[in-house]
Amino acid sequence: MGGNQTSVTEFLLVGFPLSQGMRVLLFGVFSLFYAFTLLGNGVILGLISLDSRLHTPMYFFLSNLATVDIAYACNTVPQMLVNLLSPAQPISFAGCIIQTFLFLIFAATECLLLVIMSFDRYVAICLPLRYSTIMSWRVCVTLTVTSWTVGVLPALVHLVLLLPLPFCGPQKVNHFFCELLAVLKLACADTHLNKFMVSAGSVSVLVGPMSAIVVSYSHILRAVLKIQSAEGRWKAFSTCSSHLCVVGLYYGIAMILYIGPQHGDPQEQKKYLLLFHSLFNPMLNPLIYSLRNREVHAALRRRLKRKDLCESSLIKNNGV
Repeated sequence: MGGNQTSVTEFLLVGFPLSQGMRVLLFGVFSLFYAFTLLGNGVILGLISLDSRLHTPMYFFLSNLATVDIAYACNTVPQMLVNLLSPAQPISFAGCIIQTFLFLIFAATECLLLVIMSFDRYVAICLPLRYSTIMSWRVCVTLTVTSWTVGVLPALVHLVLLLPLPFCGPQKVNHFFCELLAVLKLACADTHLNKFMVSAGSVSVLVGPMSAIVVSYSHILRAVLKIQSAEGRWKAFSTCSSHLCVVGLYYGIAMILYIGPQHGDPQEQKKYLLLFHSLFNPMLNPLIYSLRNREVHAALRRRLKRKDLCESSLIKNNGV
């Protein structure tokens, strides 16, 4: 990354070609969404850490997912908000590379966490008597650490291949953040190996985990259909519905982005899809889990009730 390798010291993020009025409007809307993302995932993390009834493997994995969502949004959204108010704001070469590296880590880690969460649901429904043995805390921590570690590996490969490339202009990245393929287009060298690794990495990180999720849920569906009572079937399926919604959103968009056929202007399509991926997905995940999860509702009510009791007690003591 030295001076003899590149004459470019900073990049300009083009973002979205919009009028000034639309930029201001979107700045307000996206800022609100960003605040909801931080608040929603923060509430999930707070409830899981404070409520002992949520100290289970399922919610341990959910807390890791919420952490990834916060980091995911914080890595890309603030720079996008700055660019909406002041278009083509520069980002340093090092800052751009770090943003790319972190984005790849969080994307791969979320893929693997969703696989682990599907395995957790498989054990809970298909092997309930052995659940506590199979999903011990040691296993849960090992699986989580593994997902973060494995998530770093493909990002390191892309980083090692990206750093030696010379960048001699132009400086404009046709994106709202330093997306890997958009940055590679500015390199003054052959990037076929880099692009091949992006394709190979996308297939391995998306198709492999998605196949594992499909296998898990095929076993879950078979087990649920064997339950005699309709109430029992609904109760078993309801524990998976939130996870299925999140999986559908995440993998659906990711596969369109990196694996599906391209139509029209693929670069512009990817920008808007990645906007949804970076801003809306992290915001929707806590909503999906909280709206469709009775245990989260109950934990929130307990915390609010405890807060009301504390406030009432404080007012009573002050009155005395």
